[in-house]
Amino acid sequence: MSHPSQPSPVKLGQAVEVFWETFPPFWHEVRAYIRQVAVEQFDLNVEQFHILRHIRKGQGSVSEIAEAKHISRPAISQAVDVLVNKGLVRRTQNLQDRRHVSLDLTPEGNALLDAIFDQTRRRMEQMLALLNADELQALIGSMESLKKIISV
Repeated sequence: MSHPSQPSPVKLGQAVEVFWETFPPFWHEVRAYIRQVAVEQFDLNVEQFHILRHIRKGQGSVSEIAEAKHISRPAISQAVDVLVNKGLVRRTQNLQDRRHVSLDLTPEGNALLDAIFDQTRRRMEQMLALLNADELQALIGSMESLKKIISV
């Protein structure tokens, strides 16, 4: 006899199916909205947006971003040039090693990302507002459960 807290193989299978039917389409909607806002309101292409995100996350050199995105350094460097010209990114040369140039977001670059993420958050809230209070509470509980397995 199985322990009551152990899920059955059927329940595990159902959870996997519901996950694939739900999370990828939801994330696709969110990503599409981010792209739309970045392109239409802020004149950024998707690549430029991702570079800004990588810089904000602490990947502060062309090499680090190229490695993270699996794109050539010259391609990243070219996109960074555009972001520098738009006033969104600042290059700083290392005084000890002049070959190393760090990338930082300017206040304008940070404000632009904040605006995109704020609009995206509002859009997600609109989507989630279609749920009733009990459904929303169940979703929150499910997300908290999922956090446990990704934090392991």
